[in-house]
Amino acid sequence: MRLNTSTILSIALMLAGACVLWQAESFLGDYQIYIAKLIFINAILALSLNLIYGFTGLFSLGHAGFIAIGAYVSALCILPPEQKEMMWILEPIIWPFSELMTPFWVSVLAGGLVAAVFAFIIAVPVLRLGDDYLGIATLGFAEIIRVLIVNATSITNGSLGIKGIPGHASLLSCYVWMLFTLIVLARLVFSNYGNVLRCIRDNEIAARVMGINVFRYKVLSFCVGAFFAGVGGALLGSHLSTIDPKMFNFLLTFNVLMFVVAGGLGSLTGSLLGAAVITVLLEWLRAIEEPMDLGFIELPGIPGMRMVVFSLVLLGIILYRREGIMGARELTWKGLNALLRRGKA
Repeated sequence: MRLNTSTILSIALMLAGACVLWQAESFLGDYQIYIAKLIFINAILALSLNLIYGFTGLFSLGHAGFIAIGAYVSALCILPPEQKEMMWILEPIIWPFSELMTPFWVSVLAGGLVAAVFAFIIAVPVLRLGDDYLGIATLGFAEIIRVLIVNATSITNGSLGIKGIPGHASLLSCYVWMLFTLIVLARLVFSNYGNVLRCIRDNEIAARVMGINVFRYKVLSFCVGAFFAGVGGALLGSHLSTIDPKMFNFLLTFNVLMFVVAGGLGSLTGSLLGAAVITVLLEWLRAIEEPMDLGFIELPGIPGMRMVVFSLVLLGIILYRREGIMGARELTWKGLNALLRRGKA
């Protein structure tokens, strides 16, 4: 296969990033590594939702359910049997989960596949709905998943959650999974399949008239997006080392939706930028909740002030940049070259 200049540059950039992250522990502190891993995981979640909402036009609010499935399936796969026996206090864990133990990469794939299976089950009846009705139905699905996790005590440990999950989600592994997600979705949305998804998003009636099986393409998009949401959930569980049902409420879906909208609907690079900017901004704004001495006045710390300021930032984006950072555009090597030439001119 003949490689063009853009492909060679992209491969070189990805390898350079991997080399830098390989040595990241020598020049980054634990907190910086923690935030970097969170950025990569949030980027995976943003890319997966962007496929469903940004490229296909399916207003889904059930992403937290798929993330929860991926997190719990992966945790059950990588926890040692002895640890499961000690941790399941309310009810003993049932077979085969009591004996199940797999490598980390297998557990991540298993989390994604199980999430995709659940997505297919819910997609068949739900994707016949549209617009707000679809959002309400998928939101109900996410809540059903959360309630099932609470009540399936012999599998999920119920409301106690799962603690002590092995931290196999290293900085490099999160980066590799993010690249895998980006490459797969880029190959998908910039192919004829992606053109069909955009056609469905822009005018579903016209797509039907052209002979496109709209329902089949919607289901495929929904399941692929759910798969990568499960992958992100598996990485998130290993990264945090603790998961419980309260983590996977509507606020988690809202946060992922925020990454997508801030970056730009229908833009893969926008999802990456949105996830990076908002993750860093949320952490940086923690400083305003601490007491501050300005010299002439001392301001007390106000709990919750971080979200107030962040909400104001979001309002500014909606009012003055409603298409997001990138809009529907992509950051390409040709675009960067053209920008540099204009700058020199």
